[in-house]
Amino acid sequence: MSPFRRLDEDAWQDLESRILQCRRCSRLVAWREEVARVKRRAYREQEYWGRPVPGFGDRQARVLVVGLAPGAHGANRTGRMFTGDSSGDFLYRALYEAGFASQPDSRHRDDGLTLRDMYITAVCRCVPPKNRPTAEEIRYCLPYLAEEIRLLAPYLRVIVALGRIAFEGVLRVYREHLGFAVPRLPFSHGAVYSLGTNLPALVASYHPSRQNTQTGRLTREMFASVWKQVRRLLAEEKTGQEG
Repeated sequence: MSPFRRLDEDAWQDLESRILQCRRCSRLVAWREEVARVKRRAYREQEYWGRPVPGFGDRQARVLVVGLAPGAHGANRTGRMFTGDSSGDFLYRALYEAGFASQPDSRHRDDGLTLRDMYITAVCRCVPPKNRPTAEEIRYCLPYLAEEIRLLAPYLRVIVALGRIAFEGVLRVYREHLGFAVPRLPFSHGAVYSLGTNLPALVASYHPSRQNTQTGRLTREMFASVWKQVRRLLAEEKTGQEG
């Protein structure tokens, strides 16, 4: 085994350990633990995760998906990003149809789901009250996203930001943590931006929240077009290398 690969594995394990132990934001710690203690009636027999949620997927992925935060009774219950709630149902079905996920649904972290060429994470690792982390809470959590991007950098070609907060969080990471002069960019569903030479493309999408999907703001067709665009970007990048 390459010594560089071993260093990568150690770095991933160290990062995950620090995320799981994080208690920096007292409001989020109190809320995630209260949700896990009180529970939703439908899940009252289940043990909730109730901790920060690490990223999930292929650690040599060319595609990084960034969401907002764990859902109260989704990832905060199951311990895996976008797992066990309606947002995850919408997301993983689309990823399965686009060839990135091994199955179309995600119920719990040991259900056998694997991701191909994709890693999923979030701007905030703890569930926030009303799905609204404060600016300070986001600032405290962004270094974790910055580390994931550093670790994925040798492979990373496309970042998909699910929602405006994720979109702005990715831009902040590149400017404030990675030191790139990334310009101000407007959030618009389906927009594709170049972050700079030898940097991944940034694709913007509405978040697959129930608020967006049930109102028709984000339809399955709209969401499918995002992943088709991602596939096109990957194909173009491969063609460019072959040329």
